[in-house]
Formats: sequence, structure tokens, C-alpha cells
Amino acid sequence: MNTNSAETPCFITFNEDVSTIKLPEKLNFPFYYDVHPLCEIAAEQVQHFLETNGKLQHNFGLENNADLLPIGKMFGVLIVENNGELGFLAAYSGKLANSNSVAFFVPPVFDMLTDNGYFLRKEEELNAINREIESLENNTDLKNLQRKITDLEATAKHEIDSFKEKIKINKKSRKEERLLKKEILSVEEYQKFEADLIKQSLYDKHLLKELTNNFETELNSIKKEISILTNQIEILKNLRKTKSNALQNWLFTNYTFLNAESEEKSLLDIFKTALHSQPPAGAGECCAPKLFQYAYKNNLKPIALAEFWWGQSPKSEVRKHKQFYPSCWGKCEPILSHMLKGLQVDENPFLQNPAKDKELEIIYDDPYLVVINKPAEFLSVPGINISDSVYERIKHRYPHATGPLIVHRLDMSTSGLMVLAKNKDTHENLQKQFIKRKVKKSYIALLDGLIETDSGKIELPLRVDLDDRPRQIVCYEYGKMGITDFKVLSKTENSTRIQYFPITGRTHQLRVHSAHKSGLNAPIKGDDLYGTKSNRLHLHAHTLEFFHPITKEWVIFKADPDF
Repeated sequence: MNTNSAETPCFITFNEDVSTIKLPEKLNFPFYYDVHPLCEIAAEQVQHFLETNGKLQHNFGLENNADLLPIGKMFGVLIVENNGELGFLAAYSGKLANSNSVAFFVPPVFDMLTDNGYFLRKEEELNAINREIESLENNTDLKNLQRKITDLEATAKHEIDSFKEKIKINKKSRKEERLLKKEILSVEEYQKFEADLIKQSLYDKHLLKELTNNFETELNSIKKEISILTNQIEILKNLRKTKSNALQNWLFTNYTFLNAESEEKSLLDIFKTALHSQPPAGAGECCAPKLFQYAYKNNLKPIALAEFWWGQSPKSEVRKHKQFYPSCWGKCEPILSHMLKGLQVDENPFLQNPAKDKELEIIYDDPYLVVINKPAEFLSVPGINISDSVYERIKHRYPHATGPLIVHRLDMSTSGLMVLAKNKDTHENLQKQFIKRKVKKSYIALLDGLIETDSGKIELPLRVDLDDRPRQIVCYEYGKMGITDFKVLSKTENSTRIQYFPITGRTHQLRVHSAHKSGLNAPIKGDDLYGTKSNRLHLHAHTLEFFHPITKEWVIFKADPDF
């Protein structure tokens, strides 16, 4: 592969004639796009480089390599114009082969790993503190003292409990003696006897208190020794936190980004108005910011952007080898909102109403509830930018309906059956049926690929990807379990028609259970988040069954998909 000049060493020329390919009128919207043919060609050149470069010491998990941990990577290409010549830039997210700078790819926006640089010096200080904390936490004296505390607490509990039991027996014995002596002693003799018993009781309490105090004194002495060591650890942890925060802020200040109008902003300034005012870890190290920064610094005109995954998928996310993906929302959206200023960019499709010319099909209607067949790309409830939705349409159609209306939701891209309640009591009844899993639902989907088993159960815990909402990830630590039964209906050469029976109703449950490698490893056709963008998401809520809140009859509704 050729680079163009010493001044722009990362400018890569195409290996084939691309003069007949029409250029886009505007830069594609980074968070939702069709891959331009030039980007496909550029991506193939980058992939060829990755396949043939033997010097690149990075295990992508595509071959057996026990020496290095397998880590897949997101790569990006930006088609650019350099003084009338068409070419492209390439980038990777984070580090590659444990390096920030690899020849052929654009450099980082800010290289914090320069030899003897400030970041590395401060990082070594933090590592030294970590080593000291680890040494103190593994200190033999501390472990012995902690073990001594545990043993002494067990001994104290045993001896104190035993003595309390002895006191209890003595008390019972004295009670029996009182009854016996009261019958045979004179009043004067009994008073002397009773006084002696009281002394015995007080003496028992004194001994218990003395025993408890002795143990407490011994325990406090050991705890004091422990606190001397743990206080040192706490001081070091607070110092580490202070230094770490200072280093992070230094990074956020030094990560500065240009835009097409030559305005420069730091990460701290960019994220001031974002959803999370503090930049997330790794912000600015994704492909797109690196590509645009290099283009602006070298007076290259951005034409089209695309990002693709190369290598083994992470355990939690859905990433397919060679699959194109949009930029991530959490880390990149605030940065790119600044960096794209001054460029002609395709309109944000998420600001357009996809339901504008679509109608809701009424499947069933009575005074208490309504069942509809929702088209694909139609919101269930109003969104941040678009109010048109099932809720708004039903509210307008039935102006006298009361209560929340919406009982359950379907993803905007999913078509099919939804039930809505016209009053509060009906809503409450239906919601209880959903919560107690009395409602039966089935979905029809077309999978982009073939699966081996004809039926089964998928169980994967899901939670939102905090850096890339609304994408969901598999998370065994914080996720909520999603359970789906499935049955294959038919197969073609490269697709599977399947019926899903979701037991739980997690966000994007069927989409992730389809696409994730621990699920069926075959994304739903047209899934722009977990698979490949198409004319629509081929997922349809096919049947819906529940007890009618008023008649108590078991009602069954069915609507066939249009695919």
C-alpha cells in the first residue's frame, strides 16, 4: 500500500481505480448509516494489511495463540480528499499491540504514552502506591492479628455463652431453694437466706461483667494494632484517589479536539453539557475522533466514515468479525457533535418521524381494552424528539379513555401485537398478568444465518451498555436474567425462520439472545444494533394471550408478519 507524502504519512491511496464511484453529497451520520462503496474498499485494504502484517504483535482471537490474550478491535476508515486526490485514513480504538502509535494508522489525539512523559511518570507513582497498599494488605502481622481477632471473638462468645448458661442454672437453683426454705425457715432466717441469695446473684453478674470486660480489653488491644496498619492503607488509598483524579483531569484537559471551523475544545469542555458531565474512561480513543482530528490537522477533506470489528467478539457485547458498526453514543456523540461542526452531514434520522405515513391496525376493540398490530419503526410511547407513537394515536382515537393506556411495549423496530387498557382497573389487571407471567406471547423472527438446534431455551442476563445506549450487553454480575424458549419453523440456505416464546421481557432480549455467541449466534435480519442494517427488523409479535379483565375469558390474538 502507498502513502501519499511525508507531510501526511497516514494518507493511504486506493489500490484500485475508484474514479467511477460517485462521491456522497454529504458526510454520513456516524451513528446510523449505510456503508459507502468507497468505505467498503478502504476497509478491505485495512483488513488485508491486518491479515498480512506479520510484525503486528496482537492476538485478535482468529487463530490459536496461547501467548497473547485474544482481543478483538474496532477499526475505522475515513475517506478524505487531499489536494484533489482521493484516499483514506485508518484508525483503531484504544491500543493495538499494546501501543498507541502503529505505522499505517493515524496517531492518537493525544499520546499519553510518550517515553518519560508526564502520564507515565504519574502512572508509575500510582503503581508504587498500589504496590505499597498490596504489601500492607498482605502483611503477615496484619493477617495474624485478623486471625487472632477471629479466634478470640469465637473463644469469647463460647466462654460468655457458657457462663450465661451457668448463671441461668444458678438462678433456677436459687428459685427452687427459695420455695423450699420458705416452708421451713422462720421469717428472720429466711430474710438472711434471701440476702445471701441476692449476693450470689450479684456476684454471678459481677463475674460475667468481668469476663466480658477482659475479653473486650484484649480485643480492643488487638484492634488498635490492626487500626495502625489499616489507617496506613486508608491514607494510601485516599492519596491514590487524589493522584488518580488529578491525572485523569490532566488527561481530559490535554485531550483537545478540532472541528471543521478550526475550533478546539478539551474533553472537559465537551462533556460539560453532555448527559454525564464527567468524560467516561476511554473517551477520545475511539476511531472516529482520531480520524477527524488527523484530517483537520492535515487539511484533508472528510468524505465518508465507516467502522468495522476485527477479531473475536468480547464476552459481553455482540460484535461480529468484519461487521460494520456505527459510532458509540456514550463516548463519541458529545465529541463528534463538536468535531462535525462546519461539515455538511446527513440529517440525524433519529429526529425524523418514521411513523409519519403509517397507520395502526385495530385487531380487537371493546369498552375496556384495544389490541393493535403495530407497524415496524413505530414508537410505543413518545420519545425525546418524536411524540408520535402508539400512545398518542390511541389517546387521540379514544379521547374518553382514562388511565395510563400502555400496558407493555414493543421496540420501535419490532412490529406486532400490543394490548392497551382504556381505564385504570383494566390497566391494573393486565399489568398484574404481565408481572405474574400469566400472559403468553410468541414472536416470529427471521435470523441472518443457520442454527444447529431446532428448539431449546436461552438464558442470558442483560443490562444496558452504559457507553452505548440503547445497546444491551450480557452481564453476569449486574444483568437481569432473560429467558427465551424457541422453536425453528423453517430454514433456507442461509436464514432461519424461528418462533420465540419469551419468559421474561428484558429490553432487546430477543435481539441479543439471537445475535450473542452464547445465544443462537445468528442476529435477526435487519438488526441495525446487533446485526446488519436492512429494510426493516424482521421481528414480529405474532400471538398474544391473556385473561380478559372483565369477562375472565382466555382470549387469543394473532397477527401474521409481512415477511
